[in-house]
Amino acid sequence: MDQFKGQPRLPKFVVPKRYDIRLKPDLVAHRFAGSVAVNLDIVAATSFIVLNAAELDVSNDAVSFTNQDSSKVIKPSRVELFENDEILVLEFPEELPIGFGVLSIRFEGILNDRMKGFYRSTYEHNGEKKTMAVTQFEPADARRCFPCWDEPACKATFKITLDVPSELVALSNMPIVEEITDGDLKTVSYQESPIMSTYLVAVVVGLFDYVEDHTSDGVKVRVYCQVGKANQGKFALDVAVKTLELYKGYFATPYSLPKLDMIAIPDFAAGAMENYGLVTYRETALLYDDQHSAAANKQRVATVVAHELAHQWFGNLVTMEWWTHLWLNEGFATWVSYLATDSCFPEWKIWSQFLHESTEGLKLDGLAESHPIEVEINHACEIDEIFDAISYRKGASVIRMLQSYLGAECFQRSLASYIKRHACSNAKTEDLWAALEEGSGEPVNKLMTSWTKQKGYPVVSVKINDQKLEFNQSQFLSSGAQGEGHWIVPITLCFGSYDVHKSFLLQSKSETHDVKDFLGSTHKGLNCWIKLNVDQAGFYRVKYDELLAARLRYAVEKQLLSASDRFGILDDSFALCMACQESLTSLINLMGSYREEVDYTVLSNLITVMLFFKSCSFITWVIYVGHNSNSFVWQISLKVQRIAADAVPDLLEYFKQFFINLFQYSAERLGWEPKPGESHVDAMLRGEILTALAMFGHDLTLDEASKRFQAFLENRNTPLLPPDIRKAAYVAVMQRASKSNRSGYESLLKVYKEADLSQEKTRILGSLASSRDPDLILEALNFMLSSEVRSQDAVFGLAVTREGRDVAWAWLKENWEHLIKTYGSGFLITRFVGAVVSPFASFEKAKEVEEFFATHAMPSIARTLRQSLERVKINANWVQSVQNENRLGDAMKELAYRVY
Repeated sequence: MDQFKGQPRLPKFVVPKRYDIRLKPDLVAHRFAGSVAVNLDIVAATSFIVLNAAELDVSNDAVSFTNQDSSKVIKPSRVELFENDEILVLEFPEELPIGFGVLSIRFEGILNDRMKGFYRSTYEHNGEKKTMAVTQFEPADARRCFPCWDEPACKATFKITLDVPSELVALSNMPIVEEITDGDLKTVSYQESPIMSTYLVAVVVGLFDYVEDHTSDGVKVRVYCQVGKANQGKFALDVAVKTLELYKGYFATPYSLPKLDMIAIPDFAAGAMENYGLVTYRETALLYDDQHSAAANKQRVATVVAHELAHQWFGNLVTMEWWTHLWLNEGFATWVSYLATDSCFPEWKIWSQFLHESTEGLKLDGLAESHPIEVEINHACEIDEIFDAISYRKGASVIRMLQSYLGAECFQRSLASYIKRHACSNAKTEDLWAALEEGSGEPVNKLMTSWTKQKGYPVVSVKINDQKLEFNQSQFLSSGAQGEGHWIVPITLCFGSYDVHKSFLLQSKSETHDVKDFLGSTHKGLNCWIKLNVDQAGFYRVKYDELLAARLRYAVEKQLLSASDRFGILDDSFALCMACQESLTSLINLMGSYREEVDYTVLSNLITVMLFFKSCSFITWVIYVGHNSNSFVWQISLKVQRIAADAVPDLLEYFKQFFINLFQYSAERLGWEPKPGESHVDAMLRGEILTALAMFGHDLTLDEASKRFQAFLENRNTPLLPPDIRKAAYVAVMQRASKSNRSGYESLLKVYKEADLSQEKTRILGSLASSRDPDLILEALNFMLSSEVRSQDAVFGLAVTREGRDVAWAWLKENWEHLIKTYGSGFLITRFVGAVVSPFASFEKAKEVEEFFATHAMPSIARTLRQSLERVKINANWVQSVQNENRLGDAMKELAYRVY
């Protein structure tokens, strides 16, 4: 048996074809019993059967194999469950004949509380606490519910039967074919599924309401939620029906099941999960309340629904062969979710917000401890860590770059061909490239291999030299170090106007192009602004020489560039500054050019830059399923302020005054009150601007927020505090709260405990640690681990202020064993590590963190820990660089009091 231990994949001598699964959950004892009969094809002579199982009780007498031809029943001589490898090894006394047979296993397990496998979630019904049973199998947790071949390539059909309390709703992937009630129990049988992977099997048992609609070709679509919340499912239902219609046309293939259920689960680790025909969601990602949900919440619901439904084709119908190709699922679903959302809501200008996705990918991929899009996976415990910005955001961004290069129509035709060719099967990255190459005639495989098989991306430097443009590429690293990467880069550039647009492939390390080759002999030459990476379609950064950078600052100030390009110039400049390749003085002067900016995406970026200089709490909580709305600008602003506080604390007040002045134009334009007929993005922007001003300690904002919050405490439906500005008010309240002035903190806790809407609860959790008082921050952190907060939501409360960094670190160390027990090896534990460690900015603190985890490490956090420590060292280098800038003080004093 030992030959099967320590292997990354299951042996190939047995192929599962069909599962007949029966489950009986006990919602009181929190256990379940079950049986599975698996139709197998023995393709090589063997006396062993090896499959996956974890945390299940399987006895020797509960297993048998029946040969299909002879009907002979063979009992195993030995049954062994190796928990470290999560495999069940069955040894038989004789060789199993090649051909078909049925493996039958009875088993028992625990309905755990760790939000993976077959687990329990709690909810209230008529004031009474209830339990529901839920499955979450991706990436490798079907084995915690039933013994199976728990690998994506081991596709089979599934026939599921459930024995459940008769008053409950029982859902699975397929429609019900029979329901037999016998007293307090009922047996529910479902249609057999089409061929699919184990991670897509789903079961949910509980009390639910639903709303229903149908597509034009008769697919029944339902949104299930807790009793009494059905109206909150109507928006997602409408988005789902429209999106299914869109995808049917885009992929030239209809949705393949007779029904689609979407269900909101109170305790849910990820954002959502694309189970075939039964998609599960966090409540915040599916439910929308007209009165208490913000515009950002509405957008999140739309993009997450579009993301999950894209998986019904890209992931479920055509499935990655192994987790190395996870990006085929997640990168594509992220990209196409914007396509669908833009189709449903063109007024949202969602493609400009796609830049948030690209930036998240660029940030993570700028680390030496990043990983390629296609990453080798050698053990199930490694899979969770690659559900990250590389698989999702970089994956989506290189798809967008390739679509831009090939053209939208050619790209769509080729995708439809790929779906048809690999339907009901598995695919690798090379299969997608082959379809696109065949459809376009372009060398797609050669072009894209450098983007998926090596980590990182290039920074393209451009300078003018005697009527020639010199281009150089090198790997960009946020540490400022030199990387070894080399890419084929699709370069696009404009010369003084979007009408003068050129493109070429940069294939070598450096190239020089005569301006006449681009513009012709009659053009006025290079006396104009030049913008590379037009509309930020490419996944790379650009560094301009001083002359070109100055012209672009002017173009930004005069609004001569598209919003996407204004965004990109700022984002690239910020990244170069962090890598110590550009001065902070230069970055601050560039930021001054955005003083009359009105675009949501650009301003959101600007806020992100600024707050970085002020505070440590630049971590934004992105669960990598769907889009997390409005985080990007937040992050850069947090970073700028954080670094200022560490590097030049004597200039911090000047930084704050400069930032406040910079946002006055937008704050005055938007005001506190929603305007009749205002745009969706203005509604989101108002909340972000006011929240930023509150973080900067702007007294007028804090005063007005306090007044509106008091009105809200007296009347939860007051028009003075609509959902879009509640986060700003909550942050403002916590800015003035302290251990000795607790009234605002206590009031927020009261609102939290009385709120029934998950979106409202997470808004409050994300504000509680905004205090400047370390004692109150510690109290807020302890509240995150209390029974009042669902374990999936604790991460929202980790974005502490600069004053709370050391408190949060001490708190993490003290509660580490509890966190491990609660979150195990799931991806949420990595969020705690990243949030608490990454904001530090000293080599001494990096050493302290390394010493702690030297005796508290676990494989599932290894990559995240290395990345977090790298960020600390990058921050420390940046602090030292800023301290050596001689002109920064004079520049800040001048900018802080400049009259605009």
